[in-house]
Amino acid sequence: MNVSVLGLGQMGSAIAERLIGAGHEVSVWNRSKGRADGLVALGATELDAPAEAWDRSEVCITMVADSRALADVALAPDGGLVHAASGKGRVLVDMSTVSVEVSRDVAAGAEAAGIGYLRAPVSGNPGVVRAGNLTVIASGEDAVFSSVEGLLRDIGPHVFHSGEGDAARVIKLALNLMVAGTAELLAECVALAEAHGVQRDRLLEVVGASAVASPLVKYKIGPLLADDYTSTFSSRLMRKDLDLALDAAAAGGVPLPVTGVVQQLLQACISTGLGERDFMSLLVRLQREAGQIPG
Repeated sequence: MNVSVLGLGQMGSAIAERLIGAGHEVSVWNRSKGRADGLVALGATELDAPAEAWDRSEVCITMVADSRALADVALAPDGGLVHAASGKGRVLVDMSTVSVEVSRDVAAGAEAAGIGYLRAPVSGNPGVVRAGNLTVIASGEDAVFSSVEGLLRDIGPHVFHSGEGDAARVIKLALNLMVAGTAELLAECVALAEAHGVQRDRLLEVVGASAVASPLVKYKIGPLLADDYTSTFSSRLMRKDLDLALDAAAAGGVPLPVTGVVQQLLQACISTGLGERDFMSLLVRLQREAGQIPG
């Protein structure tokens, strides 16, 4: 299949790699130049502008940083994807984590342009993508989903069609508030144990074999043992996702008290220089407050 990937951050690049490896004809674009070089070396074609995607592809995948970036790429009057599409059979698949409101605006634009639109946010990080274990949560019309299901499974094997409309957006935000909350509890677990002289490796050995172990917890054990906070998903981006979850909660009249606290703790990470570190730097913030490491 001819497919374009727009947005070549860590996730977008990994997704493009998977598609190239699966034998698709892949075109790529990124706002800042240079990010496409490695993909071009693998066989991708670099685009000069988003609107060019439809000249080469039936399907366009967007994986951008936030709601504003999606609105710019999809809805800009001059060169936005929904305005540049021509003819039937085109499908826009957005895999970003963005607000329900912007997603609905894109849906309206896609409908007016006569192109299919699938919301397909993901759960996982670039390493998970490259290992072939990504989870894709999709929502949209059945026919649109069916037309790209095989393509999605080439990106990641765990593909769920969660209904029509923006159901996938809400599910992704719900998942990420659990991820952030789990990270904070894991950080508190480590800080408490180490305050009483428990060695981290001994603690995490028990945690990984206990009832509270999960794929997320197990995935974080290695980096925690190495004190490695290289970003797989930054504190800044996780805070952004919790902002979206809290906005959605307010629209639905649902209180999320724990999520609100974790959002503030992530903001504290950002305010103290940890914004681009992995969201597990919640532990670093806690250790600083406890005087376990220098501030």
